[in-house]
Amino acid sequence: MNGTYSTGLVILSILVAILASYTALDLAKRISRIQVSRYRHLWLIGGALAMGVGIWAMHFIGMLAFNMPMKIGYDPWVTLYSLAIALVVSWFALYSATVERLSLTHLLAGGISMGIGIAAMHYTGMAAMTIHPAMVYDGWLYAASVLIAITASIVALWITFSLRADSQKHALIRKLSAATVMGFAITGMHYTGMAAAQFAPHSVSLATHVDNAWLTIAVSAISLSILIITLILSMLDARLDLQNSNFTQSLKAANDKLLHFATHDALTDLPNRLVLTERIERAIHTARRDHRPFAIIYLDLDGFKMINDSLGHLIGDALLKSVTQRLLSILSQKDTLTRVGGDEFVLLIENLAQPENCLVICEQIQAAMRIPLEAGKTKLHITASIGVAIFPHDGDSVESLLHNADAAMYEVKRSGRNAYRYFEPVMNTNALRTLRIQADLHKALDNQELKLYYQPKFLGDNLELNGTEALLRWNHAELGEISPNEFIPIAERSGLVLEIGEWVIRQTCRQQVEWIKAGIEPIKIAVNLSAKHLRQRNLDALILAIVHEYQLDPRLLMLEITESAVMEDAEENVATINQLQRVGFEVAIDDFGTGYSSLSYLQKFRVRQIKIDQFFVAGLDKNHAEGFAIVSAIIGLARALKMEVVAEGVETHSQLQKLMRLSCDQFQGYLLGKPMPAAEFTSLLRRRRMPRLSG
Repeated sequence: MNGTYSTGLVILSILVAILASYTALDLAKRISRIQVSRYRHLWLIGGALAMGVGIWAMHFIGMLAFNMPMKIGYDPWVTLYSLAIALVVSWFALYSATVERLSLTHLLAGGISMGIGIAAMHYTGMAAMTIHPAMVYDGWLYAASVLIAITASIVALWITFSLRADSQKHALIRKLSAATVMGFAITGMHYTGMAAAQFAPHSVSLATHVDNAWLTIAVSAISLSILIITLILSMLDARLDLQNSNFTQSLKAANDKLLHFATHDALTDLPNRLVLTERIERAIHTARRDHRPFAIIYLDLDGFKMINDSLGHLIGDALLKSVTQRLLSILSQKDTLTRVGGDEFVLLIENLAQPENCLVICEQIQAAMRIPLEAGKTKLHITASIGVAIFPHDGDSVESLLHNADAAMYEVKRSGRNAYRYFEPVMNTNALRTLRIQADLHKALDNQELKLYYQPKFLGDNLELNGTEALLRWNHAELGEISPNEFIPIAERSGLVLEIGEWVIRQTCRQQVEWIKAGIEPIKIAVNLSAKHLRQRNLDALILAIVHEYQLDPRLLMLEITESAVMEDAEENVATINQLQRVGFEVAIDDFGTGYSSLSYLQKFRVRQIKIDQFFVAGLDKNHAEGFAIVSAIIGLARALKMEVVAEGVETHSQLQKLMRLSCDQFQGYLLGKPMPAAEFTSLLRRRRMPRLSG
């Protein structure tokens, strides 16, 4: 008995097969990305239901497409058995396609099992027709159908697995192409199996007859609905996952950014103290295990605050960035550079074969700093004070290593800057004393611990008293006398020198008023100003206001500034000094010869006095022609520029005689008069003559 096929239903069966294949591919990719076990199993079950119904529906529609002279019925239980087989085969297919790694053995075993299962579903469905006499199968076509089922299953598994990692750009086209191939393969197996079936003449179906049209509509509608709903749910779930993934990525990016902000310096993007502490702790652990030292280098930029104050924070920030890049260029990737303060950097140098190797790095840093740094459009020169601590010799903890490296750096600052030093135990004592002095300086003015002493200056051959210099002295309640050479630099670093400077000017003005009230003719008092004073805005107005407050003539106050302070920012200081002189103050350059002023700037300053540094005065006793020539040259230069010359530090008759022979204008030193309290100097003022020279 021969039958015919309904073309429309054949096409419908192929479309259902393609849709079922597409659903399987989509679900396999979806399920493979699910990490939660329970959620994954639910999707496997739901996917198996949709895919199984789709494959079974394709098979059933294909059977309904076969028209025979007899009426066909289907045993409901056997039909359900075929559906159950389709569901189990689909679950196995999805499970196999979503494993983490698909080996060749797994592929072949899975494909053969699936192929046999699909064939079993097909032939069980055929048996549901309960044909009498029983249908027989052509052996070759039967075998061909099973072989097609197995081959299609292997290919389907491989395609499904390979498409899981597809990028979004080409995923849809490749998935549609693969689903079409798989759909035709599945329908090819079905129709080959149908062709293998042979029916005897006058065969009848013993199963309950149903209306093929309504059955076709029901099966098609139900299967297509299940497949489409499953696809929609999969896409919605995928979109939700994508949104969650985007949210998670955004949250992770935000957290990463927050973590970066918490662990890095906002200006230079260098690791901060938190990261430094962690890396030093790790370095300590590694060094103890490997018995290798490492170094902590504490670096502070000299004069940075002056640049920041005078040129502005934008230039200061640009300079810090430039310094950062310069330092990074000489360090290895294994080293750690951190910024721990305004202009303070800490370097962690690991893998030191010998502690002495750190010297090379310190010298490289100093050499790098000698090259002008670009800060915006400005090129600046800056130096660094560097302290070094070596593990384990100089500390065995994060705190002790950082503290000792800082103490070594501070010792460099105290000793003149622009150098590097290794930590020594005595530095801790010095550092503690420095901190004590810095803290107590704030109280010294209130506690009246600061006093002014006056050292006289004498004029010409007759040594007439011509002026005095106000010198600050500090008698600490517990530490005793503290030298100005010790506490003045600390005051400068802390910024307290401005307040102290104002106090000194007010005190000298009060002293002048007291002398006037006592009927003593006032005398010119020289007061020392620091580089920080020169950077004060409206310095001339501030000092003039104090002098006018005491109703004094500005010419009674001489302002002494060291040569090195003047040259820190020569162009700005020229304007400041000229303005001070315009409002009536006389200005002197102290310690002349120890700095680096040029003749052009000396001419621009047009100061009243030049004070020869005591180093050159002391050289006059050594009978060196060079020393005599230098002093002679300074005096000659001052004469040419119409400036007075004061020789400070005159301590011997020999020095005094040679200076007189060179026509030096004024003399100051222990030979002629030591610094003395106000009361003692007042007695000297009354006599208006110098004490009798001893020796």
